[in-house]
Amino acid sequence: MFGIRNCDTIKRARAWLDAHGVDYAFHDYKTAGVNRAQLEQWCRTHGWEAVLNRAGTTFRKLPEAEKTGLNETKAIALMLAHPSAIKRPILDIGGDTEVGFSPDAYTVRFGSK
Repeated sequence: MFGIRNCDTIKRARAWLDAHGVDYAFHDYKTAGVNRAQLEQWCRTHGWEAVLNRAGTTFRKLPEAEKTGLNETKAIALMLAHPSAIKRPILDIGGDTEVGFSPDAYTVRFGSK
């Protein structure tokens, strides 16, 4: 699981995984960084629009010039510079990734142990 430790959505996702006995490793990309190649892969798989967290405080506080004219290249550069602008959590299960948290989606993926 990739995300930011103090994020409320991460806390809910981790609580769900813990309650359902799903083992996972946690990578805090705010403190440990994010790998460019991995971020680019997430964007290729899900689209940069799904990976960029436009609803978050970090994105909303950016200068308008940084938010205008976004494309994949600019969005990836923005997320590398501001890891808090990456949607969370991102699960990587053997190379198969899922962006965001939904109890229903997690139940489909992991079952309801």
